[in-house]
Amino acid sequence: MTLSPNTSHKQDKPASLGRSGSIVAVMTLLSRVLGFVRDQVLAIVFGAGATTDVFLVAFKIPNFLRRLFAEGAFAQAFVPIFTEYRETGDRAALRDLAAHVSGTLTLVLLMITTLGVMFAPFIVMVFAPGFVGNDSQFELATHMLRITFPYLMAVSLVAYAGSMLNTFGQFAIPSFTPVLLNICMISAAVVFSPYFPEPIVALAWGVFVAGVVQLALQLPFLQRLGLLPKPRWGWKHSGVRRILKLMAPAVVGSSVAQINLLLDTVIATFLVSGSLSWLYYSDRLMEFPLGLIGVTLGTIILPRLSKEYATKAEAGYRNTITWALRVTVLVGLPATVGLIVLAAPMISTLFEYGAFTPADTHMAAYSLVAYSLGVPAFILIKIYAPAFFARQDTKTPVRIGIVALISNMVYNLILVLPMVWLDFIAPHTGLALATTLSAAQQAWMLQRTLKKRELYQLDPTLISLLFRTLPALLVMAVVLLLLQQVDWQTLAASERVLRLMGIIFAGTAAYAATLLVFGVRPSDLKSP
Repeated sequence: MTLSPNTSHKQDKPASLGRSGSIVAVMTLLSRVLGFVRDQVLAIVFGAGATTDVFLVAFKIPNFLRRLFAEGAFAQAFVPIFTEYRETGDRAALRDLAAHVSGTLTLVLLMITTLGVMFAPFIVMVFAPGFVGNDSQFELATHMLRITFPYLMAVSLVAYAGSMLNTFGQFAIPSFTPVLLNICMISAAVVFSPYFPEPIVALAWGVFVAGVVQLALQLPFLQRLGLLPKPRWGWKHSGVRRILKLMAPAVVGSSVAQINLLLDTVIATFLVSGSLSWLYYSDRLMEFPLGLIGVTLGTIILPRLSKEYATKAEAGYRNTITWALRVTVLVGLPATVGLIVLAAPMISTLFEYGAFTPADTHMAAYSLVAYSLGVPAFILIKIYAPAFFARQDTKTPVRIGIVALISNMVYNLILVLPMVWLDFIAPHTGLALATTLSAAQQAWMLQRTLKKRELYQLDPTLISLLFRTLPALLVMAVVLLLLQQVDWQTLAASERVLRLMGIIFAGTAAYAATLLVFGVRPSDLKSP
């Protein structure tokens, strides 16, 4: 098999960061919107009770491993090496690397999946110890985990395929694939759940089917690039060994936030019933700007930074990071303010129907505010971590990640235990706040290390941009606060949606107008 003509010079020409970012952002927006529809369906059909908590555990375990190994450590280690092979221009070597990586990854994933299905009860005991004393919850969690665990294998291969497509500047399809997960889960809840003795089990099968469909979508596009050679075992292949060497520390370094969220899940199983669901729905809302901004930035800058490091374009390397930070200031900060101020109205508008009660809205709003405070830090991690991975340095982020992980455990104890002892109304809020604090610590340590090693120092124009943005954030917050003063529970669903959209539009307009007054222009977001 040879590379198709589509892998010509035109594809090798790097796309602008702005254009690539727009493609990823649009696809991510579509995925996130459908994700909200999915979560609305879950809230309306299943509420925030015990069975929903069980499904969230069964879904989070393979999803956590996927983010930890596939989208986290594997992608961060694979893309720089794959980019280096591609920059040499040796297509045969590139195909050989793809063959050995795909073969090795598939076999390892098959082994992990088999073990996961076999030892599902023990995994539930580790990740949800609060279920051990409740036989019905424990058995249901074990049953659903055996259904959802194969999702890890399929979606990890999806991440592998997406990494190769991203390296060739094809961002649309990898960014679109999460849409299929939402469609499958919505279909499972609405169409198929009534046919199951335990309706929520249909969601587990929806996850299983989604993994297969997502992988099937990617394959034709890899075929067009000539990157579907016969998989081969490659444990001793030099490229595979280099990826594994980079991947080992990256498991922790790139995924501390995921480990922290999982620790929250473990502790939440000991709290009042519904805590897992409240954390889940607030986390989903927090993930919207994080996915739209942070994940988008991380996705598009890693191949670019890897290329700039491989070609020794240090000025371009620094300019790419500066551009990502500009986006964080101008887009990430207002998203943070909006989430904090509109926490309760957004949860009420999106989820407070059917089995999801006003009390659930109240509790989820607590944790949403706590999570939202960490949005800038989460985005910065998505920028700073690739700055190290692109240089094939995974040891530094892992050291910082371990410190942040240990800190998160300490923050959990400091914040949650007193809340429980004092009978605080929402002790799960402490879990969200601990995650935010550890993320802020991790982002600061990454930035400080980049500066200390003279790899990147904050551009003075960023400080100026920040000070010009602060008044606009204040004006926006005031507008949002004034306009949201209404009893949302008395409004019909359509009225909630229209009012929330109007408030967001007004806040955005006030923010944009104030930015113009203080001299901020669209050109400030122009990519290098």
